[in-house]
Amino acid sequence: MRVLVIGASRGTGLQVVKKALEEGHEVTACARKVNEIDLRHRNLHLQRADVLDFFALQRTVPGHDAVVLCLGVLPTFEKVRLFSEGTRNLIDAMHAARIKRLVVVTGVGAGDSRGHGGFLYDRLFQPFVLRTIYEDKNRQEGIIRKSNLEWTIVRPGFLTNGDETCSYQTYTNLNGVVAGKISRADVAHFILDELQNGQYVNETPLVCY
Repeated sequence: MRVLVIGASRGTGLQVVKKALEEGHEVTACARKVNEIDLRHRNLHLQRADVLDFFALQRTVPGHDAVVLCLGVLPTFEKVRLFSEGTRNLIDAMHAARIKRLVVVTGVGAGDSRGHGGFLYDRLFQPFVLRTIYEDKNRQEGIIRKSNLEWTIVRPGFLTNGDETCSYQTYTNLNGVVAGKISRADVAHFILDELQNGQYVNETPLVCY
């Protein structure tokens, strides 16, 4: 499979790149600061692009079988537009290139997963520290849902730098669920499994231990 990973310079995106290469896929790792990706592999291609630049995405997206989007920003009280506008640009570029498969990482607290992060997160951290970020992630998820792509929105629990365990829970019915932790490596494991098996197409699985 030819996989394009956007937001590949660190965090979950970088773990997706590593896991895809480990499984023998051909990978394009895309980021604004592509020089920060300290990986070399015969199946790895590095591409500099900004998701807010539609023409850069239009040049980058063609030739792939699937796209994985792993964007992140630091907490801010200013309005955030990266997730929604970047995703709109990506979807337009995918339509132009006739690519259907999209996996996007958002987070617990987006959409109907709001209220499933535990007391401190739900009452303090998300409403005050992450409010503008999750307002834009909600816009992002709405844009994805309205596309005619084969999308999966992955909502990880609280991310850690732990090892891959391949042992985690996946929830689509959140009744009574409070998200726990999950390593970025295990999120990458889930994403690669989803790309191969397509169990959660047009669904929003929450993934955690």
